Amino acid sequence: MAFWSHFLTGSAWSTSKSKPDSRDLTKFFGSQIGGKSVINYAYTDMPGKLLAFDVYYFFTFAWAIPYILLPLTPADSGELDELSLTLQNVFCIFIHVILCALQLAFILALPLSVLLPVWTVVLGAACFFLVNQALCSLLNGRKSEYHSDPEYAPRLPEHDHEQWIFINGVAVGEHWMKNNLNRLAVTFRRPVLGIHNRTNGIIFDVVECLVQRSFGFATSDVRICYSIIKEKLYDPRYSKIIFILHSQGGIEGSMVLDWLLQELPQDLLSKIEVYTFGNAANHFNNPHRLVGSQEEAFRRPVLGSLDATRVDFMTSPTAESAAEQDNRPPTPTTPREPVEGDDNSTAGPIRSSLNKLSLLSETSSVRPTLLSDRAIGHIEHYAHTTDFVALWGVLHFATSKPRSHLLPRFIGRVFARTSARGGHQLCHHYLDGMFPLARDPATGAFLGAADGEGENAFMESEVTVGVEGDEMDNAREALEFSYATMGIGGVNLNEAPLRRLEREVEIHSVDDRPPESRGRYRHRRTGRTGALTANVKVKDLSRLWQYRNGLSPGDKAPFLASDATGLTRIATL
Repeated sequence: MAFWSHFLTGSAWSTSKSKPDSRDLTKFFGSQIGGKSVINYAYTDMPGKLLAFDVYYFFTFAWAIPYILLPLTPADSGELDELSLTLQNVFCIFIHVILCALQLAFILALPLSVLLPVWTVVLGAACFFLVNQALCSLLNGRKSEYHSDPEYAPRLPEHDHEQWIFINGVAVGEHWMKNNLNRLAVTFRRPVLGIHNRTNGIIFDVVECLVQRSFGFATSDVRICYSIIKEKLYDPRYSKIIFILHSQGGIEGSMVLDWLLQELPQDLLSKIEVYTFGNAANHFNNPHRLVGSQEEAFRRPVLGSLDATRVDFMTSPTAESAAEQDNRPPTPTTPREPVEGDDNSTAGPIRSSLNKLSLLSETSSVRPTLLSDRAIGHIEHYAHTTDFVALWGVLHFATSKPRSHLLPRFIGRVFARTSARGGHQLCHHYLDGMFPLARDPATGAFLGAADGEGENAFMESEVTVGVEGDEMDNAREALEFSYATMGIGGVNLNEAPLRRLEREVEIHSVDDRPPESRGRYRHRRTGRTGALTANVKVKDLSRLWQYRNGLSPGDKAPFLASDATGLTRIATL
C-alpha cells in the first residue's frame, strides 16, 4: 500500500527541485548495442507479422499501462502540466473518459453486429462516429500548426538560424498541445513550432499507432510535417532543425525521416537533430554514408564512429597493418607533436590522412576535427523504464540484439531512467523529471531549466552502461561512441586520445564502486595501470541538455567540424 501511495502522491517530489531518489537509475545505450534480449523481426517485415508482434507485446507490457498517468502528483510546472487541476485540464480529461467509454463499448459490441440487420449496423456505426468526431472536435481545434507563446520564449537573433519543430503524442488536443510547446519553449528559450497530431480518443489513437507501425500509414500530420521540414532544410537561413517527438509523434517522426532520407541530399540532412521522449516507434533510420565505414563500425566501434580515418585509413594497407601490429587504432587527431608511447611507424600515413581532413575545414571558423559518418546530424531518445509506450517502442526495439546484422537498427542514444516519476506525459513526467524548471522566488514565474547545484537529479545521476551483466560484452561501444562524439571525460587531443578513451570507457563500464572507494585500476586487456576516474553523468552525454536556457552545444568542441559545404556536423550514435 505504501508503494502505491508513494506513486500517487509523489511524496518524494513535493518541491520544484528534482530531489534524488534511491530508485533513481539511468541506463545508457548506444545505437542498438545489443544485449540479452534477441529480436528477430523489423519494420520491413510483412504487415501481418508486425501487427501480430505488436499485439503480443502490447499485452506483454500491459502491466505498465497505469504508468501512462502515474504518478498523478506533483505538477511542478503548474498549469503547463497535463494532470494539474486546472479547469481546462479537467475538461479535457472528462471528454477523454467519455470517449474511452464509448469506444470501448463500440469495440465490444462489434461481434454482435453479425446478428443484426445490415442497415441497423450501418446506421449505428454512423451515429457512433458522428458523436465520436463531435467530441474530438471539442479537444482538437481547427489548426494543424501551432506556435509557442512569445511570453515563454521570444525569438532571439542568436537563434535565428535554428528551427525547433515538435510532434505530439497520443490523446493531445489543442490545449495540451499549446502547453507542450510552451513547456519546451521556456526550457530551451526558443520558440517552437508544433505539428498537431490530432486525437481521436485514446483507444482509437492506439489503434492508429498499430496501423502506422505495421502498415506504414502516413496520416495528414505526417505529410504536413514532412513538407515543412523539407522546406526548412532547403532554406539557407537555417543551419539546424531541432526535431522533438513524444509518444506517437516518434512513429510519425520516424516516417518523416524515412521520406527525407529517400530524397534529400545528405548535406541538408546533416542539419537535423532529433530528440524523443517515450518514443513509440519501431524503427529509427540513420544510415552510414559509406559502406566501408559501416564495416569498420562493426569491427572497431571507436574507429568506425570517426571519419578522420574513414577513407584514407581504410584504404591504406600501411596504416592498417601498422595499427594491427600495434594492437590499437591510430590516433584520429589533427596533426600534433608526438607523445610518449606513439608508434612512429604509423605517423606518416595517419598524419597524411589528417592533413587532408584539416584542409576540408581550414577556411571555417570551426576547429578542424572529425566528421560524422551518418546522414542525420544527431539522435537521442529519453525513456522511463516504467512507461508503457516506451517499453512497447524504443526500449523494446533499441535495446534488443538483432538476430541478424541485416535487420534494420534503431539508431540513437537511449537514456533509460528508472525513477518515481516514470510516467508517460511529456510535461508532467518527462520534462518535470528530466528538465525541471526554476522559479523566481518572488513572483513564482518560470525562469527556465533548473541547472543549479542539486536541482536536477536526472542530469546529475551517473549512468550505467547497457544491460546489467552485458556491459563488457556488448555495451562498451555506447560510451566509446559518446566520448568520441562529445569530446568529454578527460579525453585530451594532445594525449593519445583513443588509447585514453579506451581506458576511461573501460573504467566507467565496470567500476561501480563509490568514488571514495576507488584507487587504481588494471586494464583487463593490456595490463596497463592508472588512477581511476569519476563515473560519467547524464549531463556529460546529453546533447539536448546543452540547449537549456538558450545555450547551445559548443560546436567548436573536439570531434566537431565543418564539412566541405560549411555545415557543422556531429557524429551520430
